[in-house]
Amino acid sequence: MNLKNSYYILITLLYVQQTNPVFSQQDEHPVWKATKSQPATLGIDQGSKSFALDNLKIKVLNNSQTLSALQPLHGDAAFDYTPVEMLAKRDRNNFFHIGDINISLKRQGETHWSHYSSANDRKKVIELTPSKTILAAADISPTLGDIPLKVKRSWESAGGDLILKFQLTNPTDQAIEIGALGIPLPFNNNMDQKNLNQAHAQNVFFDPYIGKDAGYLQVNHLHGNGPSLLVIPYSNAGFEAYNPLLDDPTPRSITFEGFHEWMIHSKALAETAWKGVEQWNTATSTLLKPNESKTFALKFVLAPNIKEIENTLLKNNRPVAIGAPGYVVPLDNPVKLFIKHNKAIKNLSIYPEGALSVIKQKDTPQKWHQYEIRGQQWGRARLTITYEDGTKQTIHYKVIKSEKDVVNDLGNFLTTTQWYENDKDLFGRSPAVISYDYEDKKLVTQEQRVWYAGLSDEAGAASWLAAIMKQVLLPNRTEIAKLKRFVNETLYGRIQHKEGDQKYGVVKSLFYYEPDVMPAGTYEAAINWKTWSAWPKKEADNIGRSYNYPHVAAAHWVMYRLARDYHDLVQEERWNVYLDRAFQTSMAMIEKAPYYAQFGQMEGSIFLLILHDLRREGLTAEANQLEAVMRKRAEHWKGLDYPFGSEMPWDSTGQEEVYLWSRYFGFDDKTRVTLNAILAYMPTVPHWGYNGSARRYWDFVYGGKLSRIERQLHHYGSALNAIPVLTEYRDHPDDFYLLRVGHAGMMGALANVTADGFGPAAFHSYPSTLANDGISGDYGTGFYGYAVNSGTYIIEHPEFGWLAFSGNLKENKDNIEVAIKTASKGRIFLAKENLWLTTDAGEIETLTYNQKDKSVILKFNQSALVPNVLLNINPASGYEIEGSQKKDKFNRYELSPSTSTLILRKTK
Repeated sequence: MNLKNSYYILITLLYVQQTNPVFSQQDEHPVWKATKSQPATLGIDQGSKSFALDNLKIKVLNNSQTLSALQPLHGDAAFDYTPVEMLAKRDRNNFFHIGDINISLKRQGETHWSHYSSANDRKKVIELTPSKTILAAADISPTLGDIPLKVKRSWESAGGDLILKFQLTNPTDQAIEIGALGIPLPFNNNMDQKNLNQAHAQNVFFDPYIGKDAGYLQVNHLHGNGPSLLVIPYSNAGFEAYNPLLDDPTPRSITFEGFHEWMIHSKALAETAWKGVEQWNTATSTLLKPNESKTFALKFVLAPNIKEIENTLLKNNRPVAIGAPGYVVPLDNPVKLFIKHNKAIKNLSIYPEGALSVIKQKDTPQKWHQYEIRGQQWGRARLTITYEDGTKQTIHYKVIKSEKDVVNDLGNFLTTTQWYENDKDLFGRSPAVISYDYEDKKLVTQEQRVWYAGLSDEAGAASWLAAIMKQVLLPNRTEIAKLKRFVNETLYGRIQHKEGDQKYGVVKSLFYYEPDVMPAGTYEAAINWKTWSAWPKKEADNIGRSYNYPHVAAAHWVMYRLARDYHDLVQEERWNVYLDRAFQTSMAMIEKAPYYAQFGQMEGSIFLLILHDLRREGLTAEANQLEAVMRKRAEHWKGLDYPFGSEMPWDSTGQEEVYLWSRYFGFDDKTRVTLNAILAYMPTVPHWGYNGSARRYWDFVYGGKLSRIERQLHHYGSALNAIPVLTEYRDHPDDFYLLRVGHAGMMGALANVTADGFGPAAFHSYPSTLANDGISGDYGTGFYGYAVNSGTYIIEHPEFGWLAFSGNLKENKDNIEVAIKTASKGRIFLAKENLWLTTDAGEIETLTYNQKDKSVILKFNQSALVPNVLLNINPASGYEIEGSQKKDKFNRYELSPSTSTLILRKTK
């Protein structure tokens, strides 16, 4: 089957599942039909042996000596880390199991790599005698075909932990170079045919830290509770690359992300399948001399829970790195790095040379090595730490412009390069900020997935959404002039109905494919329009997709804020008109798109913001009406064990809204369930791409250019899921883990923005690509998360001392001085005092905290756009402004634009 046909089959199957989430394409997938006619080779019928270790129990098949079960010894007896329910379907050749190995090698003098896999053509392995520590062992060379090596595999116990060990021996008289060595780790992430309760009970997510000898794989229950399984290097098994097992026939889909393998060596792939792609780590190989042997081994251990992963690594003598705030480094704001290992550091090196500067600082009381990391050169950067025993650890950074510069560049790119103006446009899309193809340097005005060009749905609306949300942070008069035209001419009246019985309804796309009613030549002949995604006008006009409404509601809300709080930026309508439109859009979602409105919406937090503003403005009837319908939704979620449904069988976008409304209405059980689920798919690891990156793996199909099922790095879910995580952190300011995850997700919205301001759908994690997607896609939905949630967090950590996240902190005797570094400079949380400061207009340049008298001094920037600085202080902090200061009807401090400095005192 050629790639083009494969794509159309995939997209059709995805749509069938989208419209009927109960259906799983795997039921009748051609792979499973074909598999039935193939002979079983795994040898399940030959039985297995069971072994219990201190914390894990395993079953090893007699015939293949691969795992047929990997379970925690204590707790849920039915839970299995392996895809056990598919074992009998995956017992043929080419399906990978834990215990398999992939090897690419070449003999001395050869120029081409030869590939061998224990899964390709299975043969019964030769059982070897076990021992006190060796649970099961075998010569697996027979199942590796004509491989010139002798390969032994053993399952062992070391200190009560499970070890998977491979011994490779070169019995020939020629040296053999091993250029690729991969250990497949197919854990149970396949959710086919499962409802959410079953998936959360049975399935796991896994995320890598591709950090060489310090690397590890973490495997978490979907519900986020209970122990986390860690796979760590044990002997000669540095985590060099993370390779998708695309040749495993198990069909990938929106219910199955696919399996991966742990790459110890990757030189052969770097020279072939990945050629020309800059990898996370330098690709290596190993040379086996004649009659030489080398052993490679992984260790499987359990951490008590997700937040104890790093402590478990330390107990296993693994190097641990903690970045504060993380691994996205703005050029104007250094970050901290804390390293702990039982071996001394011998050397530090930077790649590319000069990309970072590393300054050693005083060790912490518990002997964490402390460094200041400064970004010197925009782009990816790698810090390699070599320890005295030869262990190497790599930490992966992304250097970006200042947060303010990134946001300004983005706003400029969106309103210039992505600005679409065409009075002759047949679909009513002008004027607008429209999708953009960065690779081809062109506006996307036609696409077979019509919403890309149709200014609605996520991939169509996200660009104009980002441009509008940017104005919340850094309003720009020139940009707003264009966006007002878009809102008044294109959004309200075309994307959204403004009259008739469909008033306030939001269509799925302005662009559609209906050649019979359009002039000849309207549609590009080079595009294949014979696909479900080429919606006809009737489908494009449908107002029943609730997910389209938050984008529009957010646009009206921004216009309200600009009209209400700034000088002469928006005068076309009074502020109350825009707020009413935001309210009416919120209600229309419930009334006109009721089916999908039962689910949490991406950007659903906008409805809570609208509710708060309705109450502040005294619009009590509207506020009560909105609260009532939102309570009904929240009570529905309260009745579900895992209220994260959507148009997809499993999703990571509804959690944002589910958490916030559950918290608002006091449904504490659901806030806890929601937060734990987020932490299960949103890791913190020393790698900018994965740190705080909420799981998503199908939206390159719906919102990308390179369309495939693939773990997306900093898709919009990162910044959206950061909203509940940081909200929870402000409720629990001692939980450093929450701050790390939440801030990293927030910064994910900026991590992939190019140096000239283009925001891509996400970053491709496959080592064959490792680059931004080529199209703007649904980027702006994530930027919304940064716009409403970004903030500076100032903490005193019990081990690491005073830290600022998105702030440049200096200690000056009793004073803690912080320069605010977010784009808006409008949100600050001083954790020690539970002080949450926000401005609805105006910028805070610096905050100084006196540790003795607890006073806080704020210095402000002045702006001609701001008639009054509007400052909110959370009452629970007990702080008030020193002296008599006027408050407006919203209980905000209304400060003269000339105000340069304020002192806050703690009064209770």
